[in-house]
This record gives sequence, C-alpha cells and structure tokens, in this order.
Amino acid sequence: MNQYIPSTSKWVADQVERYEGSGGTEALTLRDTGLPVIIVTNRGWKTGAIRKTPLMRVVDGKNYILVASQGGAPEHPAWYHNLKADPLVDIQDKTAFFHMRVREVVDEAERQRLWEIAVKAYPPYAEYQKKTSRIIPVFAAEPVE
Repeated sequence: MNQYIPSTSKWVADQVERYEGSGGTEALTLRDTGLPVIIVTNRGWKTGAIRKTPLMRVVDGKNYILVASQGGAPEHPAWYHNLKADPLVDIQDKTAFFHMRVREVVDEAERQRLWEIAVKAYPPYAEYQKKTSRIIPVFAAEPVE
C-alpha cells in the first residue's frame, strides 16, 4: 500500500485533513466562497503515492465534473497528470464515498456542455479560461460499475 503524501500547499493539506478528519462534516467549502468542494483521491504519476485534492463540487447526474483550472495558471495542475496516468479515483462528497473512473473530455460538444455546468457551479472558471492560453481540461468522473 502506498503512503499518502499531503499537498505542499498548506491550505490544501489543511482542508483535506479537516474534511476527512470530520468524516465529511467540516471544511466542505472552498475557503471563503461558500461553494462546495469534494475530495479527489488519486495516485501520483511519478511517486505512486496517494494524493488528495479538494476540487469544486460540480455534478452531472451521477457523474462529477473535474476542472483542471489551477486558477488560470499557464500550466495544468499536478493532479491533471496523475489522472491521465491512472484514471481510477475515489471521491468523497461530504459523507458519501464513490469509486470512479475519469476520462478527459475531448469531444467538443460534450466538453462545452460540461464546461457550462462547471461555470454555473463555480463562475470564476470563465475568468480563469480568459487568463490562460491553454484550454482548461475537463474530466468526467463516472462510477465504476
């Protein structure tokens, strides 16, 4: 079993610790936004270590939409590469847990539909896209049957 390596970003590591430590009853929103987050657990593509990231809670039916925005930074977030290398993830949404498989959405029409849902859930995504020349990746996380 590989070990969990907390994020080097203190607020991310602290949020994951509070979210999980409370059993999904605390630290449920992104900082001071009041907007809900989920915890995505995946395997690091370089280290094989367990990584955990709070991401905006964006839902499409029984699926989750994961947006690799990194605030509009010029580079993809580290977790993007992890998901490309190993698409199996666990998602904690408050007190519920889901084993899921992710896929990067490349079909233009599907990506646009999911992007619009994501921006409705978290409006800053639209500004993030304007800040960067890269197309912000969108993943669909679907339950493993």
